[in-house]
Amino acid sequence: MTKLKNGAWVLIADGEKALFLRNDLDAQDLDLNVVRIEEQENPSDREQSANRPGRMHDGGPGQKSAVDDTDWHELAKERFASDMADILYKQAHKGKFDEIVVVAPPQTLGELRKEMHQEVSDKVIAEIPKTLTNHPIDKIEELIKQELAA
Repeated sequence: MTKLKNGAWVLIADGEKALFLRNDLDAQDLDLNVVRIEEQENPSDREQSANRPGRMHDGGPGQKSAVDDTDWHELAKERFASDMADILYKQAHKGKFDEIVVVAPPQTLGELRKEMHQEVSDKVIAEIPKTLTNHPIDKIEELIKQELAA
């Protein structure tokens, strides 16, 4: 069972939005308060990409194959995870938190884990693979308490 101490941070993130929260009470009575909010405008890939995929010549006469277009939406999500890892590093380096719980969908969690500096990953006490970015804070508190008690 993991305990969320007073002053511990919780990062609630997905590929486009992140809430940096701080616990101002203790593990029994979580009181999460917003420290920072980050959002990224990330329209769907269809809105960001070219009109149609490119074509390239194949070996045979008159043959062409479609070329996959870059998934700009997915690229922006990966870049967002990198930005969140940078923010966490700067905050950890300033001594803003000693412990952090990271809550994100599995893919975002993986991206964050890849991008996280050692100084931050040493402070991670729990990872919760869920999407909670659009939940109210009181619901987030309940869900985190349940997850950490398990």
